[in-house]
Amino acid sequence: MSKLLVGSATDVGLVRSNNQDQLLVADGLYAVADGMGGHAAGEVASATAVRALEAAFEASDERSADALRNAVMAANRAVWEQAQAHRGMHGMGTTLVALAVVERQDSTRALAIAHIGDSRAYLYRQGELTQLTVDHSYVQELIDDGQISQAQAAVHPQRHVLTRALGVEPVVDVDLIPLEPRHGDRYLLCSDGLPREVSDEEIAGVLGSEQDPSTAANKLVELAISHGGSDNITVVVVDLLANGAGGGVITMPASSRTAATLPLNIEDKEGSGDRATGPPLAGHQPSGALAVAAPPRPRRPRPASAHPYELRQRPTLFTWRLASFVAAICVLVGGCIGALAWYARSTYFVTISRGKIAIFQGRPGGVLWFGPTLAERTPYTASSVLPYRMVQLRSGQVEPSLSQARTFIRNLIAEKVEADNAVPASARGAPRRARSSSSKAKVPKQGAKAAPPTTAAPPKTSASRVKPVATSASTTTTKQGGTAP
Repeated sequence: MSKLLVGSATDVGLVRSNNQDQLLVADGLYAVADGMGGHAAGEVASATAVRALEAAFEASDERSADALRNAVMAANRAVWEQAQAHRGMHGMGTTLVALAVVERQDSTRALAIAHIGDSRAYLYRQGELTQLTVDHSYVQELIDDGQISQAQAAVHPQRHVLTRALGVEPVVDVDLIPLEPRHGDRYLLCSDGLPREVSDEEIAGVLGSEQDPSTAANKLVELAISHGGSDNITVVVVDLLANGAGGGVITMPASSRTAATLPLNIEDKEGSGDRATGPPLAGHQPSGALAVAAPPRPRRPRPASAHPYELRQRPTLFTWRLASFVAAICVLVGGCIGALAWYARSTYFVTISRGKIAIFQGRPGGVLWFGPTLAERTPYTASSVLPYRMVQLRSGQVEPSLSQARTFIRNLIAEKVEADNAVPASARGAPRRARSSSSKAKVPKQGAKAAPPTTAAPPKTSASRVKPVATSASTTTTKQGGTAP
């Protein structure tokens, strides 16, 4: 018998004006979602995904790993339908990483992780930190291909480009990771705002020094803020303990720190001792849920005004003018954001991704927080086009529509095929055929008199009768690639 002790924290950071992250701490289900798609759409996407995930997993007949995958796909469909129903939310999406207690076929219980996007799951075991998930991002593909290092990926201009996200398409592939848990394991779910600011060594230091998961979660968020806080930061820490650790089952009121007893079948292995826990908290959670959402972080106190009634003494006309001015500014800013979103998502570009020619929607490098997303990946490789076209593809060939991007790729392939076919047989290693004037001798017709033998004249060597052989360079023609009108 085992139990889970959970702590969570979230913060808007120092740059963003709103928090597009969402966390879920429920009965045997924990998740972090990081929304994208604009000021309001990102919040809607992450909130919709978390609610749909919890509802679908709770409604499943059996809490298996397949049920977790199906719950994530239901969350994807919910976000997709929400985006299709509201024009201002088209293109919104969210990342998602979820940890769940699942039942195996032998009726025992274990843990499983479902993952989409660049939100991460880590395992801290016996002093070592291991990243369990692999980011679905453009820079991760470059790392996998050996084109850049981890240090280069941290400052790459396209590090925000995702190759997979929840809610962008009606159907999505879900990474499902089964786990073999041990007593004393500590699992960390987080949005990309944490690893963007805090190194793995610093994360491991906090997880190893703070026994209480709630304290560890808050310390990690505070550390990310102290390093710049350029994005929203959300953290969920889950400790797996033996039921006998810390003096029995821990019960506590609704807070960001909860515990429950779960019949997990875990064999203690040598050196995997139980993690000590903090003092039990008195209280009772009537619903029996494993956890509830984390409370908001306390806001910094604001200095009291020396004249608390000063605003009431202002004339009403001033308040109306101020409200009108603010409304006009909001309309202007909203129009600028809408125009920026249209500009960022109205085009496509063709580039090389994971060694294949691919089409992305958006602009190369993205525009502010509007990053390009993968539209489709073709089976063609870099060898399918002429070498001089690679510079153009690496920088990204911008096209106004998806169909024209496909036409551009077809032109590239046709250009390469035409160039290969234009190479002479001699250049490809085929033997030359010797031409001779005697190879086509005339045969006299039947019944005709044979001509008297004549002495063959010596062959003329005049330069005017010599036909020059064109080289492959002079006979090869190239079709300038371009976009069909």
